[in-house]
Amino acid sequence: MKNVIIQVVLFIVIVVLGYMIYESIQEPLRFKKELERRELVVVNKLKDIRNAQLIYKKMKGSYAGNFDSLEKFLAVAEIPLVKMIPDPNDTTFTKTINDTIGYIKVEDTLFKNKPYTLYELSIIPFSDGQEFEMAADTIDRGGVLVHVFQVLAPYEAFCKGMDKQRVINLIAKMEDTDRYPGLKLGSLTEASTNGNWE
Repeated sequence: MKNVIIQVVLFIVIVVLGYMIYESIQEPLRFKKELERRELVVVNKLKDIRNAQLIYKKMKGSYAGNFDSLEKFLAVAEIPLVKMIPDPNDTTFTKTINDTIGYIKVEDTLFKNKPYTLYELSIIPFSDGQEFEMAADTIDRGGVLVHVFQVLAPYEAFCKGMDKQRVINLIAKMEDTDRYPGLKLGSLTEASTNGNWE
């Protein structure tokens, strides 16, 4: 009888240890998969912000320094619908005639099939309402003033609800290599509209 009890206890210990080993392998994989899923959603929103900023700059001459200005602009801004036809007097077929045939609201084009509205553009996904940090400035590049902007989404914002220690480790790893601990679009020190994921 003692042998049977010992065997049952050993079997339970083996099962528990096996489960713990399995979980120790699976947990980092689940964290990585969830992080990649969340990053993709945040990156897509950052790309929309970049498109909005490029339209804002094209029409206003500089980037928006905050979401309030950007959202107010996008709510009323219109872009022309241009019809391009070949110039009938051009025998080389390289010249075109551009004819504006109407206007369409930026809000209707940029946010048509998005899972959020224009007024939710500033909210970081998965963050319980925390906003992206956005700033705009001008920098001197070879005697020329260049308009720049930057949008930040820290890991601690869009990794809410994930394993806290793994998030802390991820942030520490990025800071140890002098990289921004999160997703970053543009720069206030360089003339770039790229993201740190590209």
